[in-house]
Amino acid sequence: MGEFELIRQYFMPLARLHGSSSVIVGPGDDCAVQRVPPGSDLVFSIDTLVEGVHFPVGYRPDYLGWRALAVAASDLAAMGAEPGCFTLALTLPEADELWLRDFAFGLGNAAESFGLAIAGGDTTRGPLTLSVQVHGVVEQGCAIRRTGARAGDLIVVSGSLGDAGAALDYLPAQDDLDADHSVAADEQFVLERYHHPQPRLDLGIALRKLATAAIDISDGLLADLNHILEASNVGASIELARIPLSPALVRLKGAAATDYALHSGDDYELCATISEASWVAAPEWLKQQLTVVGVIEPVAGLRLDGSAVVSGSEATGFDHFRRKA
Repeated sequence: MGEFELIRQYFMPLARLHGSSSVIVGPGDDCAVQRVPPGSDLVFSIDTLVEGVHFPVGYRPDYLGWRALAVAASDLAAMGAEPGCFTLALTLPEADELWLRDFAFGLGNAAESFGLAIAGGDTTRGPLTLSVQVHGVVEQGCAIRRTGARAGDLIVVSGSLGDAGAALDYLPAQDDLDADHSVAADEQFVLERYHHPQPRLDLGIALRKLATAAIDISDGLLADLNHILEASNVGASIELARIPLSPALVRLKGAAATDYALHSGDDYELCATISEASWVAAPEWLKQQLTVVGVIEPVAGLRLDGSAVVSGSEATGFDHFRRKA
């Protein structure tokens, strides 16, 4: 199968099924054309996933299609953007039609769920690699940034943390990918959190006029909160007992569950800062989606139950180019 036939058969149908009024010209021309509404800012982000680095070798293609778009869309949620469209650059070792069919199925389901239309992309041959660029819009000047946290703001997180990180312990080995497995309910719960992350797009939009800063949790709570602290030139205190943990994670990991929540990535929940007055005035339906886990402080540093966290790798996140000791 040639490159253009591959695009025509597997990706052009996604553009027709999940069209967007903002995409004036989609796949098939030299460039896509997106119309941005008057009074809006364009928000865009790109993520690259490499086999063996960001997902296991031999990972199911339908899961990969969903994850690739979810990871990128989560950045839109963190800035309170309304989703618009995306482009895909796909590098394949070979044009495996069965793999492409399943990948396009997962990608299409994610596109429909997140309200994102495919606007174009590129394909080439090489080690399995995906780059997804997502576009969204926000009211002019209203994008949530990392720089707005102020002393006294409450730190809130959505959902439960640590589940997807724990799922890595239960992913099947390469030799077992085609075998039948009996998976316990708790393992299945955390695996689903890894395979099908849910970017909090609606929540991000709701936080747009409430949050002073926000970030999506991709590298773990400590690492991602630290990005807000550095950008805003503030510190923070976290109460460990407040961190939301799923019952499944607690049953699987016991006392170590909190460590997974602090350090594990791939949850794609939101961490935001909100003034106490805004939190009190926030609607109850919004509060039910969030948990207050700490407070922003004027003194730099990140403290857990009053003890300072040593600056370093545990508070800076994954670095592709950091050499191992």
